[in-house]
Amino acid sequence: MRTDHPTEDEIRANFDEMLASVCAGGGLRTGTGLDNETTQALWAIARAHPQVPAELVTAARAEFAAQLDGSHRRARREALARLSDELDGKAAQ
Repeated sequence: MRTDHPTEDEIRANFDEMLASVCAGGGLRTGTGLDNETTQALWAIARAHPQVPAELVTAARAEFAAQLDGSHRRARREALARLSDELDGKAAQ
């Protein structure tokens, strides 16, 4: 059992492996280090198999790039902050 987080190189290799898998009609494995948004984009490809539009592959690559550059993490933090502010506002009423 792995106790540390995968490195960026490992995550990149995992993405390439999972992309190839779903494009070939396979599935995904867990413990890849891929975030939810990237995983959902890969599942969209799996559901479209055997006729996978190039747009889905492009979208999966874009989601993976957003994972690597921190965009997904920032969006999640911002959503949590908005929810927290909303709940604080309701509690103050």
